[in-house]
Amino acid sequence: MTAETGTMGGELLVTDLVTRARGGDKQAWDALVERYAPLVWSICRRHRLGSAEASDVGQTVWLRLLDELATVRDQATLSRWLATATLGECGRVLRAAGRRQAAGTMLDAGDIPGGRTGMLQHELRMAERNAALRQAFTHLPPSCQQLMSMLIEDPSVPDAEIGARLGVAAGSIGPDRARCLERLRRYPSVAALINADRPAARTDRAPRPAP
Repeated sequence: MTAETGTMGGELLVTDLVTRARGGDKQAWDALVERYAPLVWSICRRHRLGSAEASDVGQTVWLRLLDELATVRDQATLSRWLATATLGECGRVLRAAGRRQAAGTMLDAGDIPGGRTGMLQHELRMAERNAALRQAFTHLPPSCQQLMSMLIEDPSVPDAEIGARLGVAAGSIGPDRARCLERLRRYPSVAALINADRPAARTDRAPRPAP
């Protein structure tokens, strides 16, 4: 069973990437950075850091992670480590700049075990989803990539114009979009997130009485 095809594909993939990165695999390291960069960025944004400050925080966090890979064992450990390290670096940057955040808007490492856990978990989840979708998108056929890119343009592009650009009938845009979306959903890391979001089947219901 490979990391891409396991029932918990997302977590297995992260564990595999960590193991390979620990051994010096640059591609695995780059994949980890791409997967979790949205998490680091979202915490920097919540602290209202500018682009240059967020970039500084990110570089510091990734350099620290290189030295700490031996302590990271799985997806949960890595996510929590990155969140804690980013929170600490954001605080350092703000203190160095002599800035203060409005009460209640700034996360702190000490908040993780307490009331902010839900907020942090939401950001972790969004980072995972964004990374999974970006990864899945790169595995779509070129025709699907072109179509999906046009469909998310702002302002929206009429189907007739999309069809003209792609050289297909406007009436085929809907079915083609459905097929491309289904490909995205079937990608292992995306499918794992979708399955994780589904409520577990209830097993505590009383059996129906026999007729």
